[in-house]
Amino acid sequence: MTFPSLRLTYNPRAVQTNDRALPLVPYITQRAGEDAAPDNLIITRHRSGPRLYYADEDPRDRDPRGVLWARCGWNPVDGEGRITGEPQWKLMHPHRQMACMQTMVCQVCAQPARTPLGFIFLAGPRDEDLDQPSIITNQPPVCRKHARAAARLCPHLEGDPLVFLVKSAPLYGVTGTLYGLDGHGVRVVAQPDAPLPYGHRNLGTFLASQLVRRLRSFTVVRLDELLEGLAAAA
Repeated sequence: MTFPSLRLTYNPRAVQTNDRALPLVPYITQRAGEDAAPDNLIITRHRSGPRLYYADEDPRDRDPRGVLWARCGWNPVDGEGRITGEPQWKLMHPHRQMACMQTMVCQVCAQPARTPLGFIFLAGPRDEDLDQPSIITNQPPVCRKHARAAARLCPHLEGDPLVFLVKSAPLYGVTGTLYGLDGHGVRVVAQPDAPLPYGHRNLGTFLASQLVRRLRSFTVVRLDELLEGLAAAA
């Protein structure tokens, strides 16, 4: 199993929309053929407690904070730098999602997502309680250019997303699967509904599939209002 490092090499021309371009597909979207790879997981015991490994582990199997990640295939790219394969619209590729969240690049084009007004994060219209002081999200940011396209393309956003203009979005933790040992070897113990924060005692035997950030300093705006503000700030 091999996969690219966190350095993103996606060609932004792959997401241009013009008469000759192929349909727009976000970078994080999983493609047909990018199936889960054999896991060959093992658990060994250390002074700090049990720890989950791959038997043939590669340094790129872990994120920068040392959490083990679920393996997933990578389709080749075509001559224009576009990832090949039929889009699986409801799925995010775990390593592409992690890379976008880690480096704060756009989930559509994998280019820097910061705008003059902050970062743009989108959520489903009924996903969040806006009375909470912070929001936990697994959706990577979007750039100004592709905010409207992301709202249109992602089935989860229903074309009418909550739009967060964010000043602060620190890393929070990961979602995934907790493993343990029984008489037959490594087994699934739980798939928590809530993400595990970094520093949690169970991360040693956790297999991550999505990276999560906490939105702490944000304003909720209409998408049209935001784009008008960004145009004025340009």
